[in-house]
Amino acid sequence: MKGIGLLTEFSHKAGYKIDPSKIKIDDTTLRDGEQTAGVVFANEEKVHIAKMLDKVGVHQIEAGIPAMGGDEKKAIKKIASLNLNCSVLGWNRAVKSDIDSSLDCGVDAVAISISSSDIHIEHKLKKSREWVLESVKKSVDYAKSRNLYVSVNAEDASRSDMEFLLKFARTARDAGADRLRYCDTLGILDPFDTFMRVKNIIDIIGIDIEMHTHNDFGMAIANAIAGIKAGATYVNTTINGLGERAGNAAFEELIMALKHIEGVDIGFKSTLLRSLSEYVSHASNRILPTWKPIVGGNLFVYEGENKADSVRKDPKTFELFSAEEVGLERKTIIGKYSGARSLMAKLEEMGYKINESQAQELVGIIRDQSVALKRSLFDSEIGDAYKSYMQKKQNKTKMKGGK
Repeated sequence: MKGIGLLTEFSHKAGYKIDPSKIKIDDTTLRDGEQTAGVVFANEEKVHIAKMLDKVGVHQIEAGIPAMGGDEKKAIKKIASLNLNCSVLGWNRAVKSDIDSSLDCGVDAVAISISSSDIHIEHKLKKSREWVLESVKKSVDYAKSRNLYVSVNAEDASRSDMEFLLKFARTARDAGADRLRYCDTLGILDPFDTFMRVKNIIDIIGIDIEMHTHNDFGMAIANAIAGIKAGATYVNTTINGLGERAGNAAFEELIMALKHIEGVDIGFKSTLLRSLSEYVSHASNRILPTWKPIVGGNLFVYEGENKADSVRKDPKTFELFSAEEVGLERKTIIGKYSGARSLMAKLEEMGYKINESQAQELVGIIRDQSVALKRSLFDSEIGDAYKSYMQKKQNKTKMKGGK
């Protein structure tokens, strides 16, 4: 017990305690999410997603890229005019004309994005470090003079030289930027590196940090939480983890992991998560896998006898949160791994009566049928199997009576 106490004390001293009131979500489904290869949201869909995000409780929506003009600009203008509870942000390059486009849309915040890694500066921008810093200063100065909230995005921060990244962050801070977006553009960090890098920037520069993590190695959520533990106060997310390549940190996964693993409840309306994920899945034409964490259709579906029976007695045996909390419902299905108790419960739901010895016989028949079909059975098939079984039992009884 003494060792546990020391570990808790160390964790608090190391800055691991998270204040829920300081954590803000800037959801970028409508910008980075739509940059998923092959995904295009119709304008009406973008507006509807913005309304749903606002209703679920996000603090800021990255509505798109105003400088693209055309339909993109129309959609952003519409979203900015909705009088949402959340802030509406437009994404920009570090140039005055982009910021003017954002101003024209009526957004209250801007992201000013420019590369901070040498490989990007040399091969993408074909410029120098000095040019990057000057671009940050000029663009932030201009945006702040227009009374905009400013997030400066250090693109490819995770591959940036730390000494230069600190200069980048200091330049942004001194120009008046409200926060720095730390972009793990290629998703190459692990949570330990993330924690140390983000903590260094906060300790040395003293600027609010926003985590922008990609999922190329499956660590987007872990890295986002590591950044929060290091002191980051904003996190970029996308619904269903949409985004370029392997996608971004999934909104629904992050907020539920914070709530149930870290004990940090930001206060979102989690009962809307399934419907939000379904809508974005439909709008993006990207399937919502049944095994998807938090909102997948199989998350509260039980077939194995031990788990199904345990959950019927006490859901907490295998559920950290309830199905209703994320807009799902618990189900028991009957298949190869089902037992007599599950079958009896299912038949009772369907209005059929069967005793335990009969259920033991019938479940064997149903298991064989499940193997033959390579799936669990539909309720109608279970009903048919029950009726066929009971009819055979009655016929045997009659035959015995006839003898």
